[in-house]
Amino acid sequence: MSSPKRSGVVFDVDGTLVDSNYLHTLAWSRAFEDVGEWAPMNAIHRLVGMGGDNLVPKLLGHDCPEAVEARSAHYRDLIGGVRPFPGAGALVASAHERGLSTALATSSPSDEIDSLLGILGIAEVLDALTTADDIETSKPDPEVFLTTMEVASLDPARTLAIGDSVWDVEAARGAGIGCLGVESGGFSHHELSEAGALHVYRDVNEILQQFLTTPLALLLG
Repeated sequence: MSSPKRSGVVFDVDGTLVDSNYLHTLAWSRAFEDVGEWAPMNAIHRLVGMGGDNLVPKLLGHDCPEAVEARSAHYRDLIGGVRPFPGAGALVASAHERGLSTALATSSPSDEIDSLLGILGIAEVLDALTTADDIETSKPDPEVFLTTMEVASLDPARTLAIGDSVWDVEAARGAGIGCLGVESGGFSHHELSEAGALHVYRDVNEILQQFLTTPLALLLG
């Protein structure tokens, strides 16, 4: 007999738990320059949250594996400057302590996420982790959320995602789960709401402070 599905929270990472979106933007900009391409910084930033499989064709009009590889190298040089948002690790831990399954679902590769788990201090309270290495298609495709829910045995009706981009919201909705938006990654309250976020908060610290009055409270018990 299969085990019963659980209630849980699936977190995006970049722009949601850690302040990294502008460093990703810089890494992509330098990568494009390396391969003789160019895209405006604001256009790059608007697509951070997608994996390179989606971001590069949208910006350049064609695939460019060399740019994806160069971005990884540039981001490795920058990742030491990434900092967690206030309340990020505490929110994940609080959800876990309240009996919810906690998972990460990200378009970033596993080596980058491994580096961030240390600064967040959440490795011991995670039930599942899905990265770009585990999927074929990145956000806004729902695969990363679907994979996470399967691995963590999550019930879509009792699972919520938390993310900073419209790509998170669209991917979550495609996977059949609701999404709480946070403005910390650069998308506005209006944009996240229009994409279908159930509720939009300033950042994860606001969710932490208001935990029992957020939609997360409905998952408890």
